[in-house]
Amino acid sequence: MPREKMTKEQIVRTAIELLDDEGLEGLNMRALGARLGTVATAVYWHVKNKDDLVLLAGDHVWKEIELPDLDAADWRTAATSMAEGLHAMLTRHPWLTQAFGSYVIYGPGKARHDDHCLALYEKAGFTGEEADQAAAAVFTYVLGNALGVSAVASLTRRLARSGGDPDELLQHAIAQASGVAKQFPRLRARLETPTAAQYAAAPDAAFTLGLRALLGGLEEQLRVQGGAPGTQ
Repeated sequence: MPREKMTKEQIVRTAIELLDDEGLEGLNMRALGARLGTVATAVYWHVKNKDDLVLLAGDHVWKEIELPDLDAADWRTAATSMAEGLHAMLTRHPWLTQAFGSYVIYGPGKARHDDHCLALYEKAGFTGEEADQAAAAVFTYVLGNALGVSAVASLTRRLARSGGDPDELLQHAIAQASGVAKQFPRLRARLETPTAAQYAAAPDAAFTLGLRALLGGLEEQLRVQGGAPGTQ
């Protein structure tokens, strides 16, 4: 694709696809140019460098999160919706969780989300710094839960580059981890249950349980302070 026919939007969307497939370590201008059907140098007419591209891509994916109408739902329903939307976005794009360790992600997409989030907690009854703290607590919780998906994606790519079968190597590593875990009574009891094969499903249930508990704690704080509106 000639550089004069490319747009920054096309480049960013293609970079997101590349990041989804190959992670941060797989993003480079040559690979991106190949996906766009052009040479790497043509990309530089639209973006400064790889770091600039990561920031653009990192901000763009925040637009995928649907922002609830704060006048149409109680604050806990809205907070749950936003947290679940953020979690879904981070698991769709596990490289973004990686990026938080090396980049300051910012831009209109993220700012739009963050502003709406603060409005949500202000509506709940938190004021000033307390609204900031409530929003940060939920964000940190969601980000922590997305780390596992990011780690598995990164590990799978690394195993694939090693030349072996990534699924086989991953299963071998899991078997070794299980062997270590069985030395401890509570872990052994869980691994020896009939549903041990479904253990991988636990993180989703744990996310929902933890989010409910976190929002319940925030709601209780409002009740104690006398500022809680009517909620479910």
